Amino acid sequence: MENKPINIVPAERLSQVQEYYFSRKLKEVAQLNAEGRDIISLAIGSPDMPPSPATIEKLCEVAHQPNAHGYQPTMGTPELRNAMSAFYQRWYGVTLNPATEILPLIGSKEGILHVTLAFVNPGDGVLVPNPGYPTYTSLSRLLGARIVNYNLREDNGWQPDFEELERMDLSGVKLMWTNYPNMPTGGNAQIQTYERLVDFARRKGIVVVNDNPYSFILNEHPLSLLQVEGAKDCCIEFNSMSKSHNMPGWRVGLCATNATFISWILKVKSNIDSGTFRGIQLAAAEAYANDESWHHEANIMTYGRRRAIAEEIMNTLGCRFDPTQVGMFLWGRIPDIYSNAEELTELVLHQSRVFITPGFIFGSNGERYIRISLCAKDEKMREALHRIKETIATT
Repeated sequence: MENKPINIVPAERLSQVQEYYFSRKLKEVAQLNAEGRDIISLAIGSPDMPPSPATIEKLCEVAHQPNAHGYQPTMGTPELRNAMSAFYQRWYGVTLNPATEILPLIGSKEGILHVTLAFVNPGDGVLVPNPGYPTYTSLSRLLGARIVNYNLREDNGWQPDFEELERMDLSGVKLMWTNYPNMPTGGNAQIQTYERLVDFARRKGIVVVNDNPYSFILNEHPLSLLQVEGAKDCCIEFNSMSKSHNMPGWRVGLCATNATFISWILKVKSNIDSGTFRGIQLAAAEAYANDESWHHEANIMTYGRRRAIAEEIMNTLGCRFDPTQVGMFLWGRIPDIYSNAEELTELVLHQSRVFITPGFIFGSNGERYIRISLCAKDEKMREALHRIKETIATT
């Protein structure tokens, strides 16, 4: 046969996105480790601690049951939905009908995809925070949505500037992504912000989606957008077990809103995936019953120790940070001597052998910031501090 070149090209939508920063950068870190460089990663928010013992025991118990391995309902098992409803009532004082107002997710990323497909046509606008979680932007672009950035700024506590939002052209905007407690900045949830978001959503006919996985990390008073009266009519909230329950690899989250919105999202979800393994669902239901002492030790005490070390790292690097921020990262502004955040993070990576995140990946408002993850053992963080001190002393 004649050897003719095969002209195969990817879908045009791939031109709208790049490979995820961490996917690309972790290849470089893996190569450095293969060369014996022993890189300490303080970049990714993947909890390094296990779930509660009862959670693991329930998973093993169900996995041994011969009838537990078949397909599960896309809507989730009643046990899981009931546990999610009880969790919201217990911690937030929010009442949710487990049969109609909760939809389990295979993680929040899946929820971003499904909600966008359910509410946004190609060409419709989506409000995305700057800085913000990159997936809000990348998935919206892959689905043909029009990105409309709104600013979060340090001088406003990383809360939305509602006066600025009112001046913006919001024609054709269908969704608004919010994320409180905020990642990457650590700005905490505020009930006043939530009240203004519900009012904004109602007046503008825009569905506000609050991504809420960090409310238990270094935070004694977790809040939910759904605590605001009328929020369920026009808002959606995601929650995730990845951070609060040390279960990032389990891929368990939830979507909570009114029954109509849930039915629309389920229509999308049921055509894309099948229900999670029964053992994971029942173990997750067990995890939602963790007592307050477990949460205090895992989410307050452990991260509190690590946060103190991260603050030392920031101070060593000459970075300025807000000590009131919450969550499993520390966000700091770099000194003026560096042209941009990546100059500093590359110096730290190649000379200190510590991987931290430059803020530009979260948007233009993050260009002068870095982010340190608290998801490393205390001794690793102390070693990272030692290495960085040595580098700074010799530069």
